[in-house]
Amino acid sequence: MKTTISMEMILLLAGLLFVLGIAGVIIRKNIIFMLLSIEVMLNASGLAFVAAGSHWGQPDGQVMFVFILAMAAAEVSVGLALILQIYHQHKSLDIDNLKEMKG
Repeated sequence: MKTTISMEMILLLAGLLFVLGIAGVIIRKNIIFMLLSIEVMLNASGLAFVAAGSHWGQPDGQVMFVFILAMAAAEVSVGLALILQIYHQHKSLDIDNLKEMKG
């Protein structure tokens, strides 16, 4: 028995994941959770690329997903290095506390 999922449902799921990622970036105050929300947004866009490539029968969506994964890996490595440096200097990862320490 073969079951197929429609293109609209996959794009709806990708859109929902992207909106959840945006909400996480806006609502959360911890830098690590903000980075995780950005990862969710990147995965949502990758899902949309793979779904579109599958719908059109082209491997372009999978190629774009590989590029998105490479970009996400670079973002994580640079982001975690910056987070470690911020925590070492300020002993906090809360965005509000870092804004207060600016002045």
